[in-house]
Amino acid sequence: MAVYSMTGYASAAATPAAGSDSAASVSVELRSVNGRFLDLSFRMPDDLRGLEPALRDLVSAAFRRGKIEMRVSTARETDDAWPAPQPEQINRLMRLESTVQGWMPDARGLSVNEVLQWCRSSATPQKLDEAALEAARRSVAGLREAREREGAKLVDVLMERVSRLRELARQAEPLVPAVVKRQQQRFLERWNEALGAAQGQQGSAGALPGDALRDRALTEAAAFAIRVDVAEELARLTSHLDEVERLLKVGGEVGKRLDFLMQELQREANTLGSKSAALELTNISVEMKVLVEQLREQVQNLE
Repeated sequence: MAVYSMTGYASAAATPAAGSDSAASVSVELRSVNGRFLDLSFRMPDDLRGLEPALRDLVSAAFRRGKIEMRVSTARETDDAWPAPQPEQINRLMRLESTVQGWMPDARGLSVNEVLQWCRSSATPQKLDEAALEAARRSVAGLREAREREGAKLVDVLMERVSRLRELARQAEPLVPAVVKRQQQRFLERWNEALGAAQGQQGSAGALPGDALRDRALTEAAAFAIRVDVAEELARLTSHLDEVERLLKVGGEVGKRLDFLMQELQREANTLGSKSAALELTNISVEMKVLVEQLREQVQNLE
């Protein structure tokens, strides 16, 4: 299933079926931007306002999220276009003319120009409605295709960011043991210096328990290792990235779930930074935060 963006544009036009004013046309434009829910707005002539419930159902059936605006307008191809008079129109005019002349015998008959003008202005509303619905269906299909194309581009961007985050996680993983080892060596050096100074003051008779001091240094180093250990954070971050990739491959309405995962990724990146005990880890954490923010901005556009 495809992943759909909430951003897109489409337009379509349709003319009434044969037997009506062929010079008239109805055009429909759809504009869509991102939104938390489905938010529809319509702009259309008053004589087509009765179509709004049907148009709302048509759009709601195709989309689940996004702020969508539909604009419906009518127009004539040219002002000089003349309709083909229909038999029912001519018969009606003849009956009306006969009625009028029955009451007003001196009234002159209708001219050809007056007949054509009347036919031109009497397009059947129902047939204009059908044309508007047809244009709306085409426009909805076009918008869905546009959102699908935009969604495919967003997926490529998101997957690239996910790959970069995985690479940073792999870079961070071996840094923690190295940092712990360096810190352990520093503890031992400081305790050895303190031990030497203490022994120099006490003399040989008051030898201090060097093994006990060394064990304490190692205990301090172990406590430090626990404080800076980010293995769990990296494991959760990798798990979240796996879920992001899975959702992007499955497709469908994944925007809200991906938005939640972005919050989790940001939390792990923040924790990694707070536990950082080396400049290399700090730099990785900062870059992770930037990438997660870029992911979040793009995810906001997904349906």
